[in-house]
Amino acid sequence: MNLKQLLPLMAILTLAACNPSDLPNNNEDASTFNLINTTTIGGEGAAEISAFDPITKKLFVVTNTGVTQIDVLDLNNPAAPVSIGTIDISPYGGGVNSVSVHDGKLAAAIEGFVKTDNGKVVVFKTTDYSVVKQVTVGALPDMITYTHDGKYILTANEGEPNDSYTIDPLGTVSIIAVWNNYAVNTIDFSSYADQEAVLKTKGLRKFGPGASFAQDMEPEYLTVSHDSKTAWVTLQENNAIAKIDISSKTITKIFPLGFKNYNTEATKIDPSDKDGGPLQNVWPLKGMYQPDAIAVLEDRGSPFLFTANEGDVREWPAYAENKRIKDLTLDAVAFPDATLKQDAKLGRLNVTNTLGNTDGDSDYDELYSFGARSFSVWNGQSGNLVFDSKNELENKCIAAGIYDDGRSDDKGVEPEGITLGVVGRKAIAFVGMERADAVAIYDVTNPTHPKFIKLLAAGDGPEGLLFIPSTQSPSGKSLLVVSSENDGTIKVYQVN
Repeated sequence: MNLKQLLPLMAILTLAACNPSDLPNNNEDASTFNLINTTTIGGEGAAEISAFDPITKKLFVVTNTGVTQIDVLDLNNPAAPVSIGTIDISPYGGGVNSVSVHDGKLAAAIEGFVKTDNGKVVVFKTTDYSVVKQVTVGALPDMITYTHDGKYILTANEGEPNDSYTIDPLGTVSIIAVWNNYAVNTIDFSSYADQEAVLKTKGLRKFGPGASFAQDMEPEYLTVSHDSKTAWVTLQENNAIAKIDISSKTITKIFPLGFKNYNTEATKIDPSDKDGGPLQNVWPLKGMYQPDAIAVLEDRGSPFLFTANEGDVREWPAYAENKRIKDLTLDAVAFPDATLKQDAKLGRLNVTNTLGNTDGDSDYDELYSFGARSFSVWNGQSGNLVFDSKNELENKCIAAGIYDDGRSDDKGVEPEGITLGVVGRKAIAFVGMERADAVAIYDVTNPTHPKFIKLLAAGDGPEGLLFIPSTQSPSGKSLLVVSSENDGTIKVYQVN
């Protein structure tokens, strides 16, 4: 094997967190992923996030449709999952937001009965659903994950404000030491308050009315290095990623993500739902990356962070940042073309009113929309951008006839979920697009040059993407499980 062949394999070994002998001994091809089952859990909100236990072959699905529970499916036959029970979450809090499994233990992130109060993590046995432990974490735990070695559980506690913006909890990350009787350390971002001005010049956003720096940071989604020493968490509304040292329980860096330029041929977009179709063009406009999901792949010792750049808006009864461009006063020098504000051009596009007035007068000199309509790859040590899919996701959806032009004025296809896996001898990324009802599959064996493979049709509003490797799959073949919150379906795809 020559060096060029060896280096991509090293990335796969790190991604799989295994020895060479543990790699799948097969010739699986990610281009052969096809749907083998659709199971309906319920209506809207009934299938948000899923986790799989390879010991019991059970799939645990977050459900919040009038009831607060975790649905349990028997996945022994992935082509015909069987509903075998539920876990009632109502005694523990106001809603379950995320689940993760390790070594026969299911950890659930549960928000408080009042969402601005502290939340809980409850750990259940996957066999009989009995409670192993429950602990208190920060406000609104939105995502939960075990470290790969199972020694820690981490939660991203978003700390959203109440509707009147009179209570705004700290955004935090809770680090739970499973090995130490589930001892909890909850860390916040107050130590970075004195760096606010510098971070904002690089693209970080801090803008909540009356909020301190630590209150304004809103952790969304976590990923953990394969040696279980480092975590990265997206700060979606803040347009940043934070790096965490798990053993010392400290935030070591905040990476502002900057902005995407839509004024190039490779990044042109359709910003209007009133232009008669998906008509892409270049525009004097920038996008905030604002990633939701994040996943890490390590290549030759370097961590590469994959993000789904969904975008998000702070929109509460007492405060809203979003405005349509036609409702803004634009600087005549920066925007000499007055027709830009027409509905068929930029007029319908939602942008933030917190950025763009660079000279402090009464008009806007720059325009910033929500999300980047793409997935990106970032260097996990420096925070530098190494790849962006530009407008390829939307181009593929348009070509497939599944692009929803009714979302053009907002965030386009809204890439929300991303997960990584090893299929055959290749590293693969799966990107879920909430508004296209689809999943894009990419070969990311070279993380700096992802290559598109195919699209999969998903349910309505795919939220959770779960990859089950062939070594853990009940069928012996790699699986992708997609949970879609708008129609409450679980779709299972398998390589052929």
